[in-house]
Amino acid sequence: MGLIAGTFYIFACGVMPGLARSSDRAYIEVMQDINAAFENAVFFASFMGALLITAVAAWMLRRDPARWWVLAALLAYFLTFVLTVTVNVPLNDELADAGDPAKIADPAAVRADFEDTWVAWNVVRALLSTLALGLLVRALVVFGRGRGAGAAQSAYLDPAAGSSASR
Repeated sequence: MGLIAGTFYIFACGVMPGLARSSDRAYIEVMQDINAAFENAVFFASFMGALLITAVAAWMLRRDPARWWVLAALLAYFLTFVLTVTVNVPLNDELADAGDPAKIADPAAVRADFEDTWVAWNVVRALLSTLALGLLVRALVVFGRGRGAGAAQSAYLDPAAGSSASR
């Protein structure tokens, strides 16, 4: 979740503001290249994995008080996922379909059809995925508290187990 939240965050804070300074043709070319570069197994594993692992965690914690935090995180990330699939990816596809930026008759119009909408919804994705990450952190805190004083502690963490050098 942190990887995905960070990805959307860096686009919101650095990539898109930097590209905003570019000419229309340069903007289109770079965004086409970035979008094509994101079509890889590592990104897909992270993007899909955040959803799947959060769903698995929600199922595994179905009887634990932390479940509500994980379910809230799952909902927040599911909304991120839906926005990506229904808004940002179709915009990426339209930009790719525009063709070679050097041959586009009106690059300003192509950029105008893409930029503001893509940037605005990416900020929403960044906020939602960051919210999901925060909710998962809260779930970990609640889960850890639920293991409290009555729970068995690892011998490795027991301060009476010896010096730190022996660990």
